[in-house]
Amino acid sequence: MTQLLHDVRAGEEAAVDSLLALAYAELGRLARMHLPGERGGHVLQPTALVHEAWMKLAGHLDGVEDRRHFFAIASQAMRQVLTDHARSINCQKREGRAKRVTIDESQVMGRLGEIDLIDLDDSLNRLATLNTRHARVVELRIFGGLTIAETAESLAISDSTVEKDWFAARAWLRRELSRAR
Repeated sequence: MTQLLHDVRAGEEAAVDSLLALAYAELGRLARMHLPGERGGHVLQPTALVHEAWMKLAGHLDGVEDRRHFFAIASQAMRQVLTDHARSINCQKREGRAKRVTIDESQVMGRLGEIDLIDLDDSLNRLATLNTRHARVVELRIFGGLTIAETAESLAISDSTVEKDWFAARAWLRRELSRAR
């Protein structure tokens, strides 16, 4: 993947297609991880999430350094697509509440269960104003599906720093999201 990203930076157009083919399965896994809690018949399927995220990524590949950097950027794109989709559904239905998705509670927030995606996005934006690194750790872990070690490498910090940031950010988000309920 790193070689393909180098080829993309060098202007080789065929490398973009090869990169998509190589990354597609992993992007699909990430998409399925985010969408299993969606109610049946939901318009946004994992394949659509991958395609929309890829469209956001495709024009910005020339600055991507390696696999971890690619998936860090992909996590941001998926977060944007999911949040934009939830906001669009709210506008269409005018229900006043965001689409709720179930995120693996053992991985993310503890015992909150269903998390309002727009509340999560808004909370992450507030967290970023307080501590950008904490927000990036959460984004990489939740939306990027990165491990502690991969997150540490992506952010160029130690594993123990990621663990501390992850712990603090989850506690902060639990408090914020419980207020939003």
